[in-house]
Order: sequence, then C-alpha cells, then structure tokens
Amino acid sequence: MPGLPVSVGASVMVTPGAAGAPDSGTIMVVLPPFVTAGGMPLATSGSICLMVNSFTGVPYPLVIGPLASSGVKVGGKALVRVGDRIPSPPGVLLVLGPPAATYLTDGWPP
Repeated sequence: MPGLPVSVGASVMVTPGAAGAPDSGTIMVVLPPFVTAGGMPLATSGSICLMVNSFTGVPYPLVIGPLASSGVKVGGKALVRVGDRIPSPPGVLLVLGPPAATYLTDGWPP
C-alpha cells in the first residue's frame, strides 16, 4: 500500500496481540543506517516498537517484520509507511501514523 513514511512516535497496532486481543504501541527505536525527513529518522523493517498487552497491560518489544515497501530500501531494509500491514509475530502489524513528513510519498506496493 503506497503511503507516507513514519518515524519514532508513530502509533501501531498488532492483531492478534500477545493475549489474543489487538495490542497497541509506538515505534520507539529506528536502527541505523537510516535516512531522515524533517530531522526525524524514517522507520524501516527491523525498527522496534513498544507494545502494550491489551489484557494484562504489560509492555513488550516487537520488531517490525521485513515485508514493507518493495521499492524503497535503506541499507537493505524496507521503508515503513502509514497504512502498511506487516507480518510481525505474534500477528500482523498495522501502522497508524502520523507520518514523519507529508511531502514524501512512497508509491511502491508492499
């Protein structure tokens, strides 16, 4: 799904979550190498999200899976965009946003 790239602080949701119900979280770490937009590093596959278990409230880390943008790569890692649905165990990660920069658009399919 083409879309706008995201950065640290973007909201995400994984379905099903660790306990079955969807879990919500935030992108917390973007690992190098990275490119920036508006001074923020753009998230790529391998970035780390801090998720909160919707049943127990316990936080846990979740690494973003490799199947994001098929055309834009940063150091061999796919760019993560608003609206992407990325298989990331325990389920499928939905990137909600907000975008890091509204003046950049990645038009490549997932």
